Amino acid sequence: MADKVVVLSKRPATIKRIFDIQLSIDHRTPFTSRSAHEFGDYFNAIWKEMDVND
Repeated sequence: MADKVVVLSKRPATIKRIFDIQLSIDHRTPFTSRSAHEFGDYFNAIWKEMDVND
């Protein structure tokens, strides 16, 4: 599990945004991370940043 997610722009790729991921759970696995209350907010923000129309 990553502590950071880097979203890149279209070609030529540049860093569009960096998300510092901080979840309120102790043992991070893909399944436990989904249960963290912050997960949905990160998920939506990252997908919005990846909008191909930008």
